[in-house]
Amino acid sequence: MSDNRAIGIFDSGLGGLTSVKTIKTLLPHENIIYFGDTARTPYGSKSVDTINHFSKEIVDFLINRDVKSICIACNTVSSSSLGNLQKTFPSITFVDIIQPMVDSLKDLIETNAK
Repeated sequence: MSDNRAIGIFDSGLGGLTSVKTIKTLLPHENIIYFGDTARTPYGSKSVDTINHFSKEIVDFLINRDVKSICIACNTVSSSSLGNLQKTFPSITFVDIIQPMVDSLKDLIETNAK
């Protein structure tokens, strides 16, 4: 059975639109809801508590639009709030922007070590 719900993507600004473009290229039949928090950008100078609060608000917004998963296209949120979001919203699958890079680097290092 196909899940026609949208994928939620958010960033602290408009940089995450690059992720939207890539996802639309790779998964052209997927619907996307994008939230760019241009009112409160940049996040890098904010406290972790503030970033957690902003992130929770955005995830609540996306969940209320019945998304099937959420892509965190913000480095700051990925590094500081992913764990908190996973604990707060255990029924949602989160994909962050940092882990794929770490996995690629790990594979590259392991391949070069052989």
